[in-house]
Amino acid sequence: MKKPRRATAAKAKKGRKASGRRTKTAPKRAAAAPRRRAPAVRAAKETSKDSKATIRGLRTKLTQALRRVAELEAAADTDFLLDIPNRRGFERELQRAIAYMKRYRASGALIVLDVDRLKPINDSFGHGAGDEVLKVIAATLTRQIRASDVVGRLGGDEFALLLWNLSETDAKAKAVIFEQAIDDLSFVFRGQQVSAGASAGVALLGAQSDAVRALEEADAAMYVRKAHRRHEPRNQACQQLT
Repeated sequence: MKKPRRATAAKAKKGRKASGRRTKTAPKRAAAAPRRRAPAVRAAKETSKDSKATIRGLRTKLTQALRRVAELEAAADTDFLLDIPNRRGFERELQRAIAYMKRYRASGALIVLDVDRLKPINDSFGHGAGDEVLKVIAATLTRQIRASDVVGRLGGDEFALLLWNLSETDAKAKAVIFEQAIDDLSFVFRGQQVSAGASAGVALLGAQSDAVRALEEADAAMYVRKAHRRHEPRNQACQQLT
């Protein structure tokens, strides 16, 4: 009768060993689960890195494109020969200035200046000589203005200057200074000394100004001044010289 008891004890012992083995292997299975998830985590991290790199690349391209657009806009507003605002650029500056004057009750003056005798210089010595005259005149005008003022080329032999905070008397006096500075310039082409000269017209700017009308007013005043200068002794001598 004792033999069955031994068998039962043996079975119980065997069961305990099997249970122990199952208990020991369970943590191993639980530990193996993260290993199966590791490739997915690495793939997600790599995808995130690729996305960030793509975003950085797109931002770099966007910055370069915006810089290029700004360069093209600046080129569209700049006279390629004289490196000052062309008509488009100057008119934009004039409109901004008038908007500021309207808001803050500021004032200024617009001067339109036409170079005298540039056509005879071009006809006698070539357009290269005329370009040289224009470059020197642009540099001369730039030296005569403040950092806040603007000088531009409206086209051909016509310049415009936007001057801040000048009374009518001061603006007309400044126009005479510009004329005199250009009258004093002297050029030598093919061994012959020539001069150009300039005629300037003034229009005052203020809160009630309009850019188009101001340009028309200054341009009309310039042509009146040009007609007067034709009768000046110095101007007649220079015409005979060229």
